[in-house]
Amino acid sequence: MVTAADKIGTLGDPMRRAIFERLAAAPSAVGELADELPVSRPAVSQHLKVLKDAGLVIDRRNGTRRIYRLDPEGLAELRAQLDQFWNQALANYKDVVEQATDEEEQ
Repeated sequence: MVTAADKIGTLGDPMRRAIFERLAAAPSAVGELADELPVSRPAVSQHLKVLKDAGLVIDRRNGTRRIYRLDPEGLAELRAQLDQFWNQALANYKDVVEQATDEEEQ
């Protein structure tokens, strides 16, 4: 099972992030992605495999090609993890502000 932390780590690679961003804009085949990026088709395929194994990308066969797109379920898991980080950061910020206000009132 791939965790949300694994998904975040997968996007730590700049080339995988670039592929991910292109797939967020539109589903694409390996060749289309390779034409837009400074890496070979085999390199794009390897990055897509990592993204797919992390649950961020899915593919479907279209004739002799595979069309890749973002996986909505994987994105939902990633979003939930990021929301959890954000909510914790806001709660911590609130605690600091309230503590500072209490100290000023004393």
